[in-house]
Amino acid sequence: KSVSHPPIRSVRFVQVEPLRSCHQTDRTGNRKDGLCPLQVQYRSDSMNAVGIDVSSRKSTVAVLRPLGEVVCLPFDVTHDIVGLASLAEKLKTIDGETRVVMEHTGRYYEAVAKALHEAGLFVCAVNPLLIKEYGANSLRRVKTDKADAVKIARYALDNWADLRDFTPMDAIRYDLKTLNRQFQLASKQRTASANNLIALLEQSFPGIRKCFDSPVRSDGTQKWVDFAHSFWHVDCVRKQPFPAFCERYRKWCKRHAYLFKLSNAEEVYALAKRAVVLTPKSKVVKVLVQEAANQLISISRSVEVYRAEMDRLAAMLPEYPVVMAMYGVGKSYGPQLMAEIGDVRRFERKQALVAFAGIDPMPNQSGDKNVRSNKSSKRGSPYLRKTLFNVIRTYLQCAPQDEPVFQFLNRKRAEGKPFYVYMLAAANKFLRRYYAKLRDYFASLNPLQPVAPIPTILKATL
Repeated sequence: KSVSHPPIRSVRFVQVEPLRSCHQTDRTGNRKDGLCPLQVQYRSDSMNAVGIDVSSRKSTVAVLRPLGEVVCLPFDVTHDIVGLASLAEKLKTIDGETRVVMEHTGRYYEAVAKALHEAGLFVCAVNPLLIKEYGANSLRRVKTDKADAVKIARYALDNWADLRDFTPMDAIRYDLKTLNRQFQLASKQRTASANNLIALLEQSFPGIRKCFDSPVRSDGTQKWVDFAHSFWHVDCVRKQPFPAFCERYRKWCKRHAYLFKLSNAEEVYALAKRAVVLTPKSKVVKVLVQEAANQLISISRSVEVYRAEMDRLAAMLPEYPVVMAMYGVGKSYGPQLMAEIGDVRRFERKQALVAFAGIDPMPNQSGDKNVRSNKSSKRGSPYLRKTLFNVIRTYLQCAPQDEPVFQFLNRKRAEGKPFYVYMLAAANKFLRRYYAKLRDYFASLNPLQPVAPIPTILKATL
């Protein structure tokens, strides 16, 4: 029923009826036709906000209604089949519309969100930063699971109309994203292992890394690493005459399927002759260098396995040919982009995708102050930003004059913009083209797009 509300400090949500024709009278009593004003109906008993504070083995659940009404006191639920099933059944028995909100924290929330979504409940996973910055309306700092669950439920009530239903990823995209995260982790470990091996070689064979420029092979092996494993000290080279070393090096190249170059053998032998080492040839140095080389080879093999598997999974996605046809995207960067962005149709507009990557500028305006050059937000996926930076670096190195992204980058560089400014601007441009190409491609696959429903919920600040 229609009621008048007293002034309150919190934000409430009301139900809106569509406009319809009605008859009214003016001040003189004459009849006039027109549209009735919006009729607001407040129904506090139909909104059930469920806040879940998720941890590794259990979750704390609180259920609230508007005006501070407590439906269920905070209680704990275990992360097993019985616990999640009983939670879903309990939430279904509550009268009214129920919406479940939890924080998007790592992998812990996924099992809970999936179980409740499959049970037919409305589930929303929000960024933890939004919950952290949400006003607690208290001077005391309380940090408990029960308090956090209540805070999440209050956030759900105050943002009822903006909550988005959780949609689990399909199996291919989920596996692709998991593979990409493992690929990024293994790449960092490979870089650390390579730096460690180089530091050890600076003590026993300084400068040997710069004598080889062969790329990493598909099995993870690399020429300079295999060479350091066999010739781990300068005395392994310079204690024998050059013809003997040259013949030994030729047989080593043949055994490991590397290309033999006489000039390369001469360069290595000359380096060994003039090198000044810090550690003498010993068993300890041999163990250190060879184990570091074995560790690097093992991690490199894992990286290449992840790269090949990501390309195989990405090829199953419908947008694979469109993404791979874009300049600067190959079999390494293409699957990484598709893994981090996911289904591009979940973004309503291109600005949402740019914000998801965290390369959107933050507005800075107050009074007469209006800063035009602002920093990027960096509130999105760091893995996506890293991949975008590598893609734009490819544009910078190859300089394709007919590519719109490079033309935009080159124009910003000619204006005197700093390096990171024009690199981020080019990444922004690339993402917008990525969104447009995939949107048009999916539209061609599905010519008839669904009509957006008319919103029936209006947020009102009373």
